[in-house]
Amino acid sequence: MNEILRVEELSKSYKKGKKAVDSLSFSVHEGEIFALIGPNGAGKTTTIRMIATLITPTSGDAFVDGHSIIREADKVRSAITYLPDEAGAYKTMKGIDYLYFMAGLFCKTSEETERCVSRAVKMCGLGDRLEERINGYSRGMIRKLLLSRAVMTRPKLAILDEATSGLDVINALDIRKTIKQLSKEEGMSFLLSSHNMLEIEYVSDRVGIMNRGNLMVTGSVEELKSRYSAANLEEVFERVVNSDEIR
Repeated sequence: MNEILRVEELSKSYKKGKKAVDSLSFSVHEGEIFALIGPNGAGKTTTIRMIATLITPTSGDAFVDGHSIIREADKVRSAITYLPDEAGAYKTMKGIDYLYFMAGLFCKTSEETERCVSRAVKMCGLGDRLEERINGYSRGMIRKLLLSRAVMTRPKLAILDEATSGLDVINALDIRKTIKQLSKEEGMSFLLSSHNMLEIEYVSDRVGIMNRGNLMVTGSVEELKSRYSAANLEEVFERVVNSDEIR
């Protein structure tokens, strides 16, 4: 199976030499959903932002579809999409106009733009509401619009930070199902970050647990539950973080 993301000894230090991320190494394969979880301050967001080429590593490197985040940042950006937790849309625009505007930033031809928008319209499931201004949308509707925008170009790697944060159960389920569908049917790879252990357990193929800038353990949910004699991922998370032992 092809590696879409390979992270090699990735580190980030800030003032006084404090390491936010310390020599992280892991990979994400084609069509795989990989979740990066950990307590607040563990280094998850810093890791994601380095991979998304938003901040520069202190040392190490990462490769997206074979391209270095340091030496080939432009090629990396063309292969990924990044949807942060705090992402928003232009609320005075209609939903459909927003999709066309965003597609126009990435697509080179009008035909490609139409294909991308058509995919997004089908994926978000907002129907006639796309003809309304976004300032009238619920949080769940906006998140569905943003997710469909993020993946309409068929990126090699979709990086999603707290994809369903603040959503009700139905909207959260819809987004999780969309992620799994894109992974299985289109071979899209995902790097997720979330504090929702139930969500991670449902949607992820593999999980990496971070603490204090280190990647403590990786594996499938079932492997980790067996390794730590745990009933669920929450118990695994607690035992890994409390033990502070890298495996």
